[in-house]
Amino acid sequence: MDNRQRPHQKAGGRPNWRDYQANLKEAAAKNRRNRTVPKIALLLLLLPVLVYGIMDRVGQNPETFSPAREHRASGERASTLDTGETLFDKRDIRNLLDSGAFVNLQDKSFDHDINGRHFRIDTSLDIPLQNFIMKKMDHSTSRYIAIVAIDPNTGKILSMAGFDKSNPDGNPCIDGMFPAASIFKIVTAAAAVEKCGLNATSRLAYNGNKHTLYKSQLKDRTNKYTNRITFKDSFAQSVNPVFGKIGALYLGKPVLEAYASSFGFNRKIEFELPVSASFFSISDEPYEWAEIASGFNRTTTITPLHGALIASTLVNQGKLIEPTIVHQIVDDNGHPFYRSRSVPVHQVITPGTSDVLNDLMKETIRTGTSKKAFKGFQKDRTLSRLDIGGKTGSIYNDTHDARYDWFVGFAKEKKGTEEIALSVLVAHEKYIGVRASYYARMIIEYYFQNYFSQAKDKSAAGNRSSSVNS
Repeated sequence: MDNRQRPHQKAGGRPNWRDYQANLKEAAAKNRRNRTVPKIALLLLLLPVLVYGIMDRVGQNPETFSPAREHRASGERASTLDTGETLFDKRDIRNLLDSGAFVNLQDKSFDHDINGRHFRIDTSLDIPLQNFIMKKMDHSTSRYIAIVAIDPNTGKILSMAGFDKSNPDGNPCIDGMFPAASIFKIVTAAAAVEKCGLNATSRLAYNGNKHTLYKSQLKDRTNKYTNRITFKDSFAQSVNPVFGKIGALYLGKPVLEAYASSFGFNRKIEFELPVSASFFSISDEPYEWAEIASGFNRTTTITPLHGALIASTLVNQGKLIEPTIVHQIVDDNGHPFYRSRSVPVHQVITPGTSDVLNDLMKETIRTGTSKKAFKGFQKDRTLSRLDIGGKTGSIYNDTHDARYDWFVGFAKEKKGTEEIALSVLVAHEKYIGVRASYYARMIIEYYFQNYFSQAKDKSAAGNRSSSVNS
C-alpha cells in the first residue's frame, strides 16, 4: 500500500474539497498550462475507487509474481511519463476496469467510462487472430472453451477468447477452477531435471498401464513385467506411474511445493484484470505426492492464462514475463492514464532445464499425445518451418459429466525470432467436439501463415524500394 498522502487529501484519507477548489483556482490563475492540474483532477475524481481498492487489500498479504509489491511499499510507482507525471500501475487499473468489457473483444480499441469520465482503451490483441479463434470455437458440445495466446518475449496477450455455457458474460480464461491434470507434469519434469539430474534420454521403469496410478505401481522394483522408457517418451506419452514414482520416491513434498510456487501456483498474477490464483495443496501422504506429480488429481487447479504463462516461460529460457492485455489508456484530451511495459518477474528454471523441457514438449508433437492432431506437420508449408512443442492433459470433473481437455504449448521459427505461446482448455460434455490439440494446430498455422505472408510482403516492398533508389 502506498503510504504517501495524496494531493489535497487530509491525513484521514478524505479529500478537502474546499481547499482543493481554492488551490485549483489559484494554480490555474498562475499557470494555466500547468500539466499536472489535469492529472490531479483525474486523481481526485478516481480517488474513491482507488481508496476502496487499496483498503480492500489492507490486511491481506498474498504473494504475487511481481516485484511491484516491494516497490509500492516504499512509495514507488510503476512508471512515469517523460514530463514527470505518474502513471497508474496494474493494481490500480484492476480496481477501475470492468473485466466483462474484455470478454471476446473483436476490436483492438474500445471506449470505456470510469466514474462518468470517458477513456479510450487500446489493447495488445492481434485482432485477426482473435476473430479467427472466435469463429472456430465449437460451442455445440462444449461447456467451457478458453484460449489464450501470448507473445513470450513481451508478455503481451495476442488473443483471449472464451465460452462459458452457463454464463455468457463470464471469462473462463482467467478462472482458476479447472483441474491442471497432466499439465502439472511440466512442473514435475522441471524439478526432476534440476533435482534428480534427469535428461531427455534418461531411462526409467514402470509396471502396469501407462495411464493408471495404483499404489502397487509406485514400488521401486523391477521384474519381467517391467517396462522401460526414456524420460522424453514418458513425458510425451504422459505416463502416470513414471511421474508418480518421481514425485513419491525422488522429489517429495518440499521440492514439489517449491517448484509449484516458482511456476506460479498459489500466487497472484499481476494483470490488468482480476485473475484467480492457480491452486496447489499437498499433504504428508506419499501417494498424494505421486498423484500431484503426475496430475492424477482434481485438487490442483490452474487458469488458462497461467497455462499460457508456463508455456511462455519455457520458450523464454526459463524466465517469466508478466502478462499484459492493455497497451494504454488515454482520456479525451489524449492524456495517458496507463501504459503497459514488459516486466521480467523471476527465473523459474535454468536455461538448461528449459532446453530439456523444450525437447520433451516437441516429442509430444512428434510421437506423443498430440501426434494425431499434428499429423503431417513436418511436410506442411507453414508448420514445417517451426519448432512446435506442447503438453496435453485430460480428466473428468467430479460428476463425470464433463471432460477437461488441455493443450499448453508453443511454436517458434526455426530460422527466425517469431514465437507464440498458447493455452487451450475445452470442457467436453456428452460428445467430444474439437479437441484442444486441434485448436492449437489451427491457431499456430493461422498465426504463422499471416506472419510469413506479411514478412514476404515487407521484403518485396523493400526490394522494390531498393530498385527505385538504384
